[in-house]
Amino acid sequence: MTPFLEVRDISKTFPGVRALDRVTLSVARGEVLALAGENGAGKSTLMKILTGVLAPDDGGQIRIEGEPVVLRDGNHARALGLGIIYQELSVVDNLTIAENLFLAREPRNRFGLIDRARMNDAARALLDTIGMSLDPRTPVSALSVGQKQMVEIAKAISCDSKIIIMDEPTASLSHHETRILLDLIKRLRAQNIGIVYISHRLEELFELADRVTVLRDGSTVGSATMADVTREWLVRKMVDRELSDLYAVCESHATREVVLEVRNLSLRTRDRTAARIRDISFAVHRGEILGIAGLVGSGRTEIMEMIFGMRPCTGDVLIEGTKVSIASPHDAIAQGIGFATEDRKGQGLVAGMSVRENFSLTHLEAYAPFQFVRRAAEDARCRQFVRTLGVKTPSIEQKVINLSGGNQQKVVLAKWVAREPRVLIVDEPTRGIDIGAKAEVHALLGRLAAQGIAIIAISSDLQEVLAISDRILVVREGRLNGVFNRAEATQERVMAAATA
Repeated sequence: MTPFLEVRDISKTFPGVRALDRVTLSVARGEVLALAGENGAGKSTLMKILTGVLAPDDGGQIRIEGEPVVLRDGNHARALGLGIIYQELSVVDNLTIAENLFLAREPRNRFGLIDRARMNDAARALLDTIGMSLDPRTPVSALSVGQKQMVEIAKAISCDSKIIIMDEPTASLSHHETRILLDLIKRLRAQNIGIVYISHRLEELFELADRVTVLRDGSTVGSATMADVTREWLVRKMVDRELSDLYAVCESHATREVVLEVRNLSLRTRDRTAARIRDISFAVHRGEILGIAGLVGSGRTEIMEMIFGMRPCTGDVLIEGTKVSIASPHDAIAQGIGFATEDRKGQGLVAGMSVRENFSLTHLEAYAPFQFVRRAAEDARCRQFVRTLGVKTPSIEQKVINLSGGNQQKVVLAKWVAREPRVLIVDEPTRGIDIGAKAEVHALLGRLAAQGIAIIAISSDLQEVLAISDRILVVREGRLNGVFNRAEATQERVMAAATA
């Protein structure tokens, strides 16, 4: 296939950082190119260059249908047929589907007013193209994350995109929504639209991609036809390690001492029989990693939010055998419970603040005995955790928004570990981070368990749950539907309990 898009020897340097070093790739219309690499490998920088957000350094070249181009801005890139769907969706919730699809380019009537009838008809035709049977007048706020993703794809098609770049498109989707999206991508390929597909989920790359290009440390380190590569080859190219090293089973440090116990925990509603989450009872021991498995929407996160005081509930919570009252996150923190939430960008971090400021958020009082922050103590403690957890940052004053996903996750964990919690809840601890960083987070959880912290880990990644957990609780439709110790847990048994 003749490439529609070619990138030749593209480099990009920021102050003190060589983000891209002579990167080369190509993608044809009707082809799915997987772009693989760890967080920080340069994928996002390259995509920003290809969509006109950043300008490359001198010396490289971008070609569209064989002709050299200089992308002036995003509008110029779109006009040339390059579209992108970011992991952080850019839809406007308080507008309708049609208004989102034609935002800033609405069809007008002869009086210069928006022709809503024509806009809705055009939107309906676009939705039909991608197999989405929704009323275009529906507010986007009423859509699921997966449906919003579809709206973004329809918008890219409406701009006559020849190549659509998709950055971690399934990171926040349920299994059902993921299947719909993957099937849609196959239909787009059949319609002669090229796809650059970025994902840390290797199984998706092998299902979808025709070819793969791998970046590591800002350089192209491999490019091959997908049918000719193995998972082992791909992992080795991405992280320079063997696949067997990435899901190594964590050593058990569980003791018999119960740290947290919940009895008959139920979501509090006016009608108890209508409560979706009911009669949850379990215990977690000192040094234990308790895995929580289940399908998206099964109630896993809601149970942890009830324990952490984020949702009203009935039932008992006991810390080291003593019944406690937890009506808010403040109460939970006071009882020695930490909660690294699933949404690290929305709830776990303040993006515009520095590594140091985020690190101190959970325990600032430790550095301010007389209402004045002792910066020297705060700095020293933060640097200690940056070293211990291996956070890659040029400075503790670096804004966390500039860190890779894996390093952001380490900052989230650091701020809770610094409080020395008795119980640490981690919800999807490795979502959206590369396989190398996953291994580092798994090792970190193992070290925390060795220190005697009781850890509850929620994950949609079955391999991850099986690798790190001493025991696994399976949640189905708001109820506990299975308990497995390490010796008896298998993917088949856990999935059967989650679905049966």
